Amino acid sequence: MPRPRTLLIATAVVAALVAFVVFGLAGSKGNDGRPAPPLPLERLSGSTVTLAALRGRPVLVSFWASWCEPCEHEAPVLERFARGLHGRATLVGVNWEDLSLANARKFIHTYGWTFPNLRDPDGNVGRDYGMIGGPPVTFVIDSSGHLRAQLRGPQTQQTLTQALASVGA
Repeated sequence: MPRPRTLLIATAVVAALVAFVVFGLAGSKGNDGRPAPPLPLERLSGSTVTLAALRGRPVLVSFWASWCEPCEHEAPVLERFARGLHGRATLVGVNWEDLSLANARKFIHTYGWTFPNLRDPDGNVGRDYGMIGGPPVTFVIDSSGHLRAQLRGPQTQQTLTQALASVGA
């Protein structure tokens, strides 16, 4: 029969692993510190953005698609998060491997997104970032333009705030 202390430690370890996955922090750390690849050039909505122009503050790059059900769940969270940044960081959306430009624009309109959104129809930019699998995936870039984390799956206000805190914002 397991000792109570062993059982308590095992339970704590399992709970920590579950929280790690549930809160989306089980991202890839393998690309920590490498310079972030350029953003796509094609603009869907909002202002045109480049990482060079955003240097000096953290950036979250969220890859999404109109056909992605988890992206639909994350969409309202991203807009609320972007509205609360107040210049301390920037959120940029990237429509990934969406063959329908009309569906991509409809998605942005449906969720009332006000943050910049770019288009990566062939998926090359996502692959340059290190995307494996489909969206949603959010990359955290520090103020000097280096990749620091990859958050897989739909994020919450809490996980996005924690991600920004991890890069000093």
